Amino acid sequence: MKKLFLILFGLFFFLTGFAQQTPKPYASNRLLVLLKPEKAWLAGHLESTHAFGVEAVERLNRKFGLKELKAIGNGSKTLTYVLTFQSEQDIPALVKAYSATDLFACVEPDYLGQGGGQGAFLPLFPNDAFFSRQWGLYNDGTFSLAPAVVDADIDMELAWDLEQGSSSVIVAVLDSGVKWDHPEFAGRIWANAGESADGLDNDGNGYIDDLRGWDFASMDNDPSDELGHGTNVAGIIGAQGNNQEGYAGVDWNCQLMLCRILDSNNFGYYSWWADAIYYAVDQGAKVINMSVGGTDYSAILKNAVDYAYAQGVVVVASMMNSNNDVMAYPAAYPTVIAVGATDPDDRRSAPFFWDASSGSNYGSHIDVVAPGNYIYGLHPEEDDNYNWYWGGTSQAAPLVTGLSALLLAQDPGRSPDEIRQIIRNTAEDQVGDPLEDTPGFDIYYGYGRINAYEALLQLSTSVAEQRPLQKNGFVVYPNPASERVFVTAVPADVGRIDLVDWRGQSVGELLRVQGREVLEWDVSGLASGVYVLCFWRGETLKACRKLVVVRE
Repeated sequence: MKKLFLILFGLFFFLTGFAQQTPKPYASNRLLVLLKPEKAWLAGHLESTHAFGVEAVERLNRKFGLKELKAIGNGSKTLTYVLTFQSEQDIPALVKAYSATDLFACVEPDYLGQGGGQGAFLPLFPNDAFFSRQWGLYNDGTFSLAPAVVDADIDMELAWDLEQGSSSVIVAVLDSGVKWDHPEFAGRIWANAGESADGLDNDGNGYIDDLRGWDFASMDNDPSDELGHGTNVAGIIGAQGNNQEGYAGVDWNCQLMLCRILDSNNFGYYSWWADAIYYAVDQGAKVINMSVGGTDYSAILKNAVDYAYAQGVVVVASMMNSNNDVMAYPAAYPTVIAVGATDPDDRRSAPFFWDASSGSNYGSHIDVVAPGNYIYGLHPEEDDNYNWYWGGTSQAAPLVTGLSALLLAQDPGRSPDEIRQIIRNTAEDQVGDPLEDTPGFDIYYGYGRINAYEALLQLSTSVAEQRPLQKNGFVVYPNPASERVFVTAVPADVGRIDLVDWRGQSVGELLRVQGREVLEWDVSGLASGVYVLCFWRGETLKACRKLVVVRE
């Protein structure tokens, strides 16, 4: 049986590697063009005649055999179009020829990017409690596939006490598609209220029967997953939590809008990506996850990202996985939250499990990092298969996306800049390799590894009152601890203080040292693990503080 497993495992990576041989860096028969603002009047003409009506351009269209002219987003609004030719072309020559017409502000190849993660399958993994595999959400130091450190996680077990999400927040997953009928997504897939399954474009948005999103790779209304990447990403964001099945997503109530922008080989063109961004924004998404990246700068893709930002939509993207400081787009655009990946021991993922030369990209444009290696999730074909895991910055980005959705559930009025600032300000600094994770901002960890609980403490006036207590008071030391723990700066009006285990069960009471405003706790009898100090004011939980106990 072990031999069979090794054969299957090796075959998976052989097929994955063969399928992902890098093709040409751009489409051989397409151009992206952006009309100059003073030529905006042509947009209406284009959409009614499918021709530019300018002889210099039409001459080129005839010469090179233009097959189709299609708007990206709302053409009248974006002034951006895709030119598809009947056969392969010398694309650099076409860029030069169309640029010379003086009609366009930008003429670009349709660049190619890819997803930022790879997967593996363990058919013989023991069937234990699945949440225990989600070390990125709750890490007790026992993860079996890689060295793990207690508390190298995003504190989701505390964060869910503050917020579990809202169905009014729509998260667009721009990826390889999603197994939308998986039971873990039941009641969670965005439904286009303006559309009916009747073969008509009922809502007039240019997409026929886009009931739950759109497949921009195949240009049809079925954004199903042929790769697995998108299903994993969507599950990290929003798999149903607390339902005794499978895995828990970060947000248990948001709606997931599905936009397929990667083909079955993990590649996608920028025209697909830009089109999907415009679609998601116009259909009401408030957060967009893009676990994808390409190394070619595109003004047209940037315009789409900036459009989302201008409409108050948060865009989160992966830094990619080549273990260097080469910029990947859209992560490198300034309005995007760029996310790197960490391992179960809080070190930067370098390498990921699937390639010794891989690693989480770094650079001055990084915002934060999040757990991203050995990330278990949902299977793209089988509802009851929970033995599928991935690694990459693709898996880190959706943790930030899910957190962004929770922050918007708390306060829908938050802007993309406010969301970014909260996530940056509450990230945990100096938790990783001290040679990389230096004090303050650094190019490897950005502002630190995200902490969902700390971020969600920003909620409102009532929670804001706690914030000084949480940051400037309730000092717990030593932490980790093995024998005794002390807590100082506890406000006088805090009455009950409980110490609970990760199941929420009380494990005893704190004792106040006579004549001193210091609370002392004997932890010598506790097992190693993560505990929580809960501070109550009457019947109101005012703050929590994590305590790590390590048996020496």
